[in-house]
Amino acid sequence: MAAVSRPAAVPQSLGGLRRRLTAWYAATFLVILLLLGIGMFAVITRRFDRDLDESLRVDTAELQRAAEVRGVSTALEYVRIPDRTLMVVDTLGGPLAADSVPPWIKVLARTAWHAESPTVEAQYSDAARLLRASARPVHAAKGEPFVIVAVADEIELEDKYAVLIAEFGAAAFVAVVLVVIGGWVVARQSTAPVERAIDHMRRFMADAAHELRTPLTVVRSRAEVALQRSRTPEDYVLALHGIERETERLGRIVEDLLMLARADVGERPLQRERVFLDDVTLDAAEAARAMAERKSIRVEVKSFDEAAVIGDASLLRQLALILLDNAIKYTEPNGLVHVDVTVADGSAVLRVGDTGLGIPDDQLSHVFERFYRADAARTRRAGSAEVSSEGAGLGLSIAQWIVEEHGGTIRIESTVGKGTTVIVQLPAASQSPVSSS
Repeated sequence: MAAVSRPAAVPQSLGGLRRRLTAWYAATFLVILLLLGIGMFAVITRRFDRDLDESLRVDTAELQRAAEVRGVSTALEYVRIPDRTLMVVDTLGGPLAADSVPPWIKVLARTAWHAESPTVEAQYSDAARLLRASARPVHAAKGEPFVIVAVADEIELEDKYAVLIAEFGAAAFVAVVLVVIGGWVVARQSTAPVERAIDHMRRFMADAAHELRTPLTVVRSRAEVALQRSRTPEDYVLALHGIERETERLGRIVEDLLMLARADVGERPLQRERVFLDDVTLDAAEAARAMAERKSIRVEVKSFDEAAVIGDASLLRQLALILLDNAIKYTEPNGLVHVDVTVADGSAVLRVGDTGLGIPDDQLSHVFERFYRADAARTRRAGSAEVSSEGAGLGLSIAQWIVEEHGGTIRIESTVGKGTTVIVQLPAASQSPVSSS
């Protein structure tokens, strides 16, 4: 019941897909950073302008109080604010306490005087400067009305923005590098199942082609030999019997492949109902006795407990037949195959053992792989008798799938030179009847 597998095919490289996924990760993250940077820049700019306008309004209010107390001519000497240019102009923008007034300040002063709001803000820029101003009209109790203007230079703000942008750009660069690295790791992890599936499919197709080629070659060879010259009716009958055996084997391989293919895509639904595993196994054992008698092998039924499970009766019978067939196949003539069903700890336990040569420890972990067969299991000798295997290495894979679909476990215990025992544990059904789904 053991097998040695062929070398696995080299999986198809998915490097191009990984690179594209990584590039998409990085590009998406870069776009997000760009939008975040633009939004943050707009928010900071608006916040700075609002704070600067508020600061300029405070400055004009301070200068207004000084002008009302000390007079317009001395107010500018009394109030000095760092990084601010303070002016007092008439309602037309003409200088009252300044040597000259820029044209745009005049426009701002006239606008402020005619505006309904207490202050008016404006921005002015040229090739070298970026200025922001706030104008406050003052209706003096004594004397002519005037307008107070406070001006701030925003060049320093641009310098701060440049530093902020540079720091943000450096942080974004580091973040993009980390995203590229992380994206590559994520791409490798996300494509690993695809790569394994491709590798599995490639090995499955190669192994299936190999297994199908052998019986097809034998059938063709027998037919060619039979047609080379005229033969006796007995020779033709013998050739047809050989062809029949190979086509039967070919049919079993195709059926097994079809079952596994349907199982892989979930197209083999289970008819779940209350089934007695002991009855199903006993029926399979009676069917297996015919195969055992041809090899002079005795099938012994040991203890049988009433073991109810919820499952598909036809699949459970196939499970028992697979295990019995493997046990008979890899047991020498005059050997013994024993089977029993027990109930323990809420589980129905099926055991199928044989007195064959056993399975080496280094092969036990591979026996459930598809198309896996040991070289020693293909042809073995016990004295003068030869034991040959005609299987395709699919039986235990199907058995494992059946057990897993029924929520159970399957394991193999084997000792070289003494034999092998397959142990299946399935959840026992409750005492209440369960209808099939």
